[in-house]
Amino acid sequence: MSSGPFRPGELVLLVDRKGRRYLLRLQPGRVQDLRGRLEHDALLGQEEGVVVRNSHGEVFLALRPTLAEYVLEMPRRTTPIYPKDLGAVLVAADIYPGARVVEAGTGSGALTLALLRAVGTRGVVFTYEVRPEFLEAARRNIEALHGPADNLVARLHDVYQGIPDTPVDRVVLDLPEPWRVVPHAMEALRPGGIFASYVPTVPQAHQTAEALRASGAFALVETTETLVRPWNLAGQSVRPAHRMVAHTGFLTTARRVQPRSGDRVAPFPPPAPYL
Repeated sequence: MSSGPFRPGELVLLVDRKGRRYLLRLQPGRVQDLRGRLEHDALLGQEEGVVVRNSHGEVFLALRPTLAEYVLEMPRRTTPIYPKDLGAVLVAADIYPGARVVEAGTGSGALTLALLRAVGTRGVVFTYEVRPEFLEAARRNIEALHGPADNLVARLHDVYQGIPDTPVDRVVLDLPEPWRVVPHAMEALRPGGIFASYVPTVPQAHQTAEALRASGAFALVETTETLVRPWNLAGQSVRPAHRMVAHTGFLTTARRVQPRSGDRVAPFPPPAPYL
């Protein structure tokens, strides 16, 4: 993320008094219609955190968007993995600087952005998508926030047919039938590597976990979901928010192992819970 005064071409997040958010790209001389005229020139050269007004006197707080804010506001043609689950994926799959990661199901590019940040410039992300229009939309979303990514290899490829980029440290999936990728992940992952899949339903998570156990090549199979409950802490009002971000999906992870001939790794217990 950049620092210093706002510059032409940068993304800026505007937040009004009701918490409504608007994402825009600064262009000299441009006027934005936000229930009134808002001139981009009023933002250019200003520091983050500045408050600006439109022609009707409404005020907006101007900030550079975080990854979480960008994911929620970016254009999308598919449902992205939301911020609460992005964090869980990065931690559970132990995405580290320098890792080689295969991602399948590029979608809108939300997970790709998170993976790119985590692997850093020494790592590489191979992302596969079967829909060319989705892949192109994801490219635009990624470049809008991240800029050109030399460590991203985006392929129009069906991961159900195999993983061409091997060996890798992690395989991370966001697609309908991740169990079909288990045999390919067995071949692509290095010993000790991590398989992770994100799915919205219990049957999908169950079938994936069963395929991992049945393969004989994965241990420590675990499925979790992440729930987030905001709290209102203002004055004498101390209570949970009326609405919470509950179920969005299930995350299943497993470790690639090298059992001796005839050994079964499925009986290994799951890892200790995070909390």
